Amino acid sequence: MEVRAINRYIGSSPRKMRLVIDLIRGKSVDEALTILYFSPKHASKVAERVLRSAISNLQNKDEAGRVEMSNLFVKQVRVDQGPTLKRLLPAPMGRVYRIRKRSNHLTIVVAQRERTKSELPKPVKKVTTPRKAAAESEVEKGKPAKKRSGTKKLKSGGKSENA
Repeated sequence: MEVRAINRYIGSSPRKMRLVIDLIRGKSVDEALTILYFSPKHASKVAERVLRSAISNLQNKDEAGRVEMSNLFVKQVRVDQGPTLKRLLPAPMGRVYRIRKRSNHLTIVVAQRERTKSELPKPVKKVTTPRKAAAESEVEKGKPAKKRSGTKKLKSGGKSENA
């Protein structure tokens, strides 16, 4: 399942936004939010808000309403150029400088990572020692397992920890 969030007419240039967006492309959602939160650029605050909106859209779209955050990743991020406002600034000797105030449109697509067979938790293998293996084989045959005493016998004649 994948969802998207779009923010249009953001008041910064597409070039500045792409510097931030390239940091999170293809990352997990947790990692992307951390990167955007600690980034000092102004564009990161806008991108974080759009990413949180995409996550919210996914939670609303899911019927159960419970989405595992560790399975989410940023599938696609796109920054498109928005309309440019053209302004004039007076310059020396009666001339005029043209100022272009650029804007951009940000699109973030968040998807749920499908778990493959290799990612599923593997069953834990029992590690048996020869003593445990002998005890288990006797239990299977119907014989009671031998009980071990709680004290250890030391060869050097010193005191045991349990004594």
